[in-house]
Amino acid sequence: MNRLPKVSLITATYNDVSNLERIMEQAMRQDYKNIEYVIVDGGSTDGTTELIGRLEKQMPEKVRWISEPDRGIYDSINKGISMATGDIIGCCFDRLASEHVISRMVDAILREGTDGVHGDLCYMDGERIVRKWHQGQGSIRTGWLPGHPTLYLRREVYERFGVYRTDYRISADYEFMVRILYRSQVRLSYIPDILVYMSYGGTSTGSFGAYLESLKEGHRALKENGVPFAWFTDLCRICRVLLQFVQR
Repeated sequence: MNRLPKVSLITATYNDVSNLERIMEQAMRQDYKNIEYVIVDGGSTDGTTELIGRLEKQMPEKVRWISEPDRGIYDSINKGISMATGDIIGCCFDRLASEHVISRMVDAILREGTDGVHGDLCYMDGERIVRKWHQGQGSIRTGWLPGHPTLYLRREVYERFGVYRTDYRISADYEFMVRILYRSQVRLSYIPDILVYMSYGGTSTGSFGAYLESLKEGHRALKENGVPFAWFTDLCRICRVLLQFVQR
């Protein structure tokens, strides 16, 4: 009987013990059995390491963690990728939509023989839906990209293309997705359902200034990855974001 692929869920945290506890509680309710929890703490002093220690005692074979200063969120994710031992790797910073999300992702990758998977997500302000990200499949050139919190990839993708660039402050996730998807090097399955409820107000959505900086870094990512007429893709991205506010 073939072994179920191991899925590594990477969670980065810093002095946010209550949120980490919520994330871990819902992640541990997933019905997929072969999950590894990789927690990268930035040196918290609020009880985070004590919580992680308790989780490690509960599941010593499933929890891997580190607590030390980092150089930002993307440095933390990169540490998590280097620590992960799973066949499929994804970031788990927000609420998964059901206990079946990971099972559905793994099934899609195996059934379709793809390099990874993504799906829809909702940006949430408490219990209120702010934006609904229904992207389907598409082309980076026309402003499409997966919702990063729903993107789970085979380990080989990171081995082939590298990890997140820490010289990007806000949009390293966008640069990474452009890098792996622009020339169709990586094939993704798509699940046309809400997979993640993401808290609105993250690094790139917390303010108008942050959004403008994300667009500036996004333009740089397009140029550095050889996407022609980057301004056209910028405009397409903005239009897609605006549409998300009315597709609720």
